[in-house]
Amino acid sequence: MKESSSEPQSHSSNPADNTASLADGLKSVLESAKGDKVEMRQFFDCFQEKGFGILLMIFALPSALPLPAPGYSAPFGVILALLARQMLIGRHTPWLPEKMLRISFSRSFLEKIIPSAVAFLSKTEALVRPRMEMFTGRGMQVLPLFIVILMSIFMMIPIPGTNTAPAMVVFMIGLGLSEKDGAVLLLSSLAGLCAAVLTSFILYKAILKLLG
Repeated sequence: MKESSSEPQSHSSNPADNTASLADGLKSVLESAKGDKVEMRQFFDCFQEKGFGILLMIFALPSALPLPAPGYSAPFGVILALLARQMLIGRHTPWLPEKMLRISFSRSFLEKIIPSAVAFLSKTEALVRPRMEMFTGRGMQVLPLFIVILMSIFMMIPIPGTNTAPAMVVFMIGLGLSEKDGAVLLLSSLAGLCAAVLTSFILYKAILKLLG
């Protein structure tokens, strides 16, 4: 599939708009879903036009919440790494391969996680606003996007404790990008470096345990 990269990425000037639209979008996807399975395609089609930041948020959110998301962190990690790479090479419109779009979720899982996600998103609205925008420009996005890729790799590792902190970092970076909030972007990048140290320590302890 070939896409054009000529479309500009749009951003909201209202700090509540993107988080509110994300919550509304999550609810609308669930309400419009038919049957017991919901494909990744439905989420991607709903949020694609809102830009990369929103997509980073949506695919990091399940693993960032304090709810079990067994089996989903690895595919979400792959998707997040792919989206971050697209931003690094200068794409303006997100794209996912057909195989990823066909990944499906059980309706019961979504009915459990979406209300928690909506409640969580309502709490982020007061935290963000457009500020320090000199730190949200393309040149300043390189470090946060590399951190997203690193966090995504950690999310793919099937070891307890390596998913939640990295996913939360990716969510906050997506939030900073989406709202052009340089303060959130800087703080989440710093948190990403801390999460890298913490996750590396968890992996080190897990390897020592395996080696006996």
